[in-house]
Order: sequence, then structure tokens, then C-alpha cells
Amino acid sequence: MKFEIAPMQPSDWPEIREIYAQGIATGNATFETDLPDWKKWDASHRQDCRLVARAGEPPFLLGWAALSPASARRVYAGVAEVSVYVATEARGRGVGKVLLQALIQESESAGIWTLQAGIFPENTTSIALHQSLGFREVGIRQRLGKLGERWRDVVLLERRSSKVGLS
Repeated sequence: MKFEIAPMQPSDWPEIREIYAQGIATGNATFETDLPDWKKWDASHRQDCRLVARAGEPPFLLGWAALSPASARRVYAGVAEVSVYVATEARGRGVGKVLLQALIQESESAGIWTLQAGIFPENTTSIALHQSLGFREVGIRQRLGKLGERWRDVVLLERRSSKVGLS
């Protein structure tokens, strides 16, 4: 499948939101159950390090990736949480891997030294994707939160940059 990676634009929001809804519907992508509006989503993510995968004519989105600050504390300014979502019809075609690779490059250009991801253990595809790009399992946060009536564990993964934050 041929596609291009490009910076996310606010005009991409309707398609980003739809892909996010598809992830929510799986029950294994996020604790979120309601879709945010643009203003809320925009405020909770870094202004840089936002990417989309586009294909076709006219172009349509296959997936998106973005970073959220891990903490508001200055000491954690170089730590960010990864979000990668791929449209249902594009899964298994390498879109997520290319998005995450590009996001890693963007993050290092932005001075990020550690990326972290919290993934439900049942989402083995996402765990394998992250591990294939240098993320390591830090541990399992047991019964971290409830999704509906069910307590869910979260596998915490992190990737330390080999280029940023070395001294």
C-alpha cells in the first residue's frame, strides 16, 4: 500500500476523530469511551509531533500518531506519551509502523528523550509494533483503571532515544 506521512492539520480532525472512534470501538485501544471535540483533543496533545498517513486521490487518512506530555513538570519536558491509531481498513499494512517510525524521528527533533506507551495486554499487535521499534516493557500496571465494569491492566513500554538527552 502506498501512502505518505505528513504533518497533521486541524482540517484533518473529522477523519482523525473517525479513526479514533474505530479504536475506541475495539475495546482494546484506550480507556476513553467518548470522543472529544477538537478543542479538547488539541489541548491535550503537544502542538508538534502530530502526523497523519494519507493515500488515494482525493487523499484520505489511513491513520494518525501524536504525542501527549507525560507531565507538566519541567523535569519531564523530554518525556511524552505515544498515541498511534490506524483505520480499520488499513490495519496490517504497515501504516502503524511507518507512522511510529516517523513519530520517533519527529520526537527526537523536538528534544524528546523518552517515549512511553500504555497498552492493554490484549492488544498484542500494538505491543509487538512498539517493541519492534525499540520500546521495552517496563512493567504491567495492574488494575490501573476500569473500562466499563471491567478492571484493566496496562503494559507500560518506553523507548529511550539514542540521540537526545545523552549528557
